[in-house]
Amino acid sequence: MAQNVAEQVVDMLSAAGVKRIYAVTGDSLNHINDAVRRSDNKIQWVHMRHEEAGAYAAAAEAELNGIACCAGSSGPGHVHLINGLYDAHRSGAPVIAIASTCATHQFGTEYFQETNTIKLFDDCSYYNQIATTPAQLPRMLQAGIQYAVNKKGVSVIGLPGDVTEMEAVEIPSSTKNYFNEPVIRPSDRELQNLAALINEHEKITIFCGIGCANAHDEVVELSKRLHAPVGYSFRGKMFVQHDNPNEVGMTGLLGLPSAHQSMHESDLLILLGTDFPYEQFMPTKCKIVQVDVKPERIGRRAKVEVGLCGKIEDTLQALLPLIPQKTGDDFLKSQLEFYSKVKDNLQTYVDDRGTENNIHPEFVANAIDQLANHNAIFTVDTGMSCVWGARYIRGTGQRSMLGSFNHGSMANAMPQAIGAALACPDRQVIALCGDGGLSMLLGDLATIAQYKLPVKIVVFNNRSLGMVKLEMEVAGLPDWQTDMHNPDFALVAQAMGIKGIKVTDPNKVEQTLKEALLHDGPVLLDVMTDPNALAMPPKIEFGQVKGMALSMSKLMLNGEMGEVWDTIKSNYKHIKDVL
Repeated sequence: MAQNVAEQVVDMLSAAGVKRIYAVTGDSLNHINDAVRRSDNKIQWVHMRHEEAGAYAAAAEAELNGIACCAGSSGPGHVHLINGLYDAHRSGAPVIAIASTCATHQFGTEYFQETNTIKLFDDCSYYNQIATTPAQLPRMLQAGIQYAVNKKGVSVIGLPGDVTEMEAVEIPSSTKNYFNEPVIRPSDRELQNLAALINEHEKITIFCGIGCANAHDEVVELSKRLHAPVGYSFRGKMFVQHDNPNEVGMTGLLGLPSAHQSMHESDLLILLGTDFPYEQFMPTKCKIVQVDVKPERIGRRAKVEVGLCGKIEDTLQALLPLIPQKTGDDFLKSQLEFYSKVKDNLQTYVDDRGTENNIHPEFVANAIDQLANHNAIFTVDTGMSCVWGARYIRGTGQRSMLGSFNHGSMANAMPQAIGAALACPDRQVIALCGDGGLSMLLGDLATIAQYKLPVKIVVFNNRSLGMVKLEMEVAGLPDWQTDMHNPDFALVAQAMGIKGIKVTDPNKVEQTLKEALLHDGPVLLDVMTDPNALAMPPKIEFGQVKGMALSMSKLMLNGEMGEVWDTIKSNYKHIKDVL
């Protein structure tokens, strides 16, 4: 029997390394589903409850394993994919999205669930085409995979339901895909000029992003030769922090004052593989060098003196022979000494565990860090959970941390944990969820139960949209409509077929975590954390303190004195320690 287009899609995806399709089946997607069923386990169909969660899961798998696929059927299925695909695209995750749609003869008639996939996905993809004939499909799918893998982002293949039923067509061009690892570095002349600039400065800081993922040893060696402290972005943390005697932590909204100070006290700042988005944290009184494999990014966050195109590992391997060992280390010593004090302050919140129903989230995150496996995968929700993960989960060289670090969406951690658990069944997967984030895509807990994924979900339940609450207070606004009226998440998990445990006593956190991590199956821990725990930025401006005072005064005028007093006590302690 001749192969149809749906079967051809499955064969090409499998040959490219795709292991599964995350989707909600239906209508125009049904023939792809059936081709997967008949494919002798070439590809697994993962039945998600929501297409957005499927896109998140695919993005997590792509970040861990290099390629993944999700799908959505006509109309609402397409729209549901978009947020997850935006996140994947901005994270550089090679995701193939199959957007099945109505039959070709219905195009342009405003048919039931008809959407224009080209317009819809244009802003969250590198490749976005629709195949209206069997001859187009293999060429488009091959090209889409090439784009996704080599440009690091999303490719969308629009696929009408009637085309999937048609007989596949042989094409003159390739259906094979090519996965290349070119050496990319600046020219010899550019490297000589960079070396000269570095060699004439003494107070140097290195700041690393995700582009340093394969350059840990080179970064450490450069920092040792220069006696340079090393800061990093959230996405760079897991690749740069470990086995690095000169690291001084993160900077940015979730970061620490040590990295911020080091960057601002430097004469020369070297940015390696980072598209760090917050220009307000960048120094303005030192020279800045930026190296990035995507040259279009250079200079868009700071006034860069020297901008070079290159992979960080390739660039540093060529640069290091040109860099002699520096002798003076006073600058490095002073920054490491300050970093030590910052870490002592962070430990304050770990040692003070909190009280009944007001457990300190810092203590919880630190306990997770201590008990998790050396090669665990962590997923973190955007918001306060992200802060605690950033500050207390340590890199080991084998751990991974996934989040919505560029797109900044809520609700990402639980579905990303689904993709991580399926992609890496031999590794422990721990999701750090906010109560707001988990609520948003709660239904896919059923997916975890259905596939018996041994994911451990820790809900930092502060009964509020914590980061939004802080944003409002800093802006001088009373926090309004940030409170969460939550269900008992442990009971919800149990109803879904997942072991659920509610934790209200700080003295039971560690033992409960140990039992959860040892449990052979999924577990949800609903931890009642302190709603007034604050995540202050690394440098507190007077306007932020003024804003919080104004916020408190507005609450006082509304007669909400009990809440005001509790918040003042907690906020004062956090601000005092950071200052």
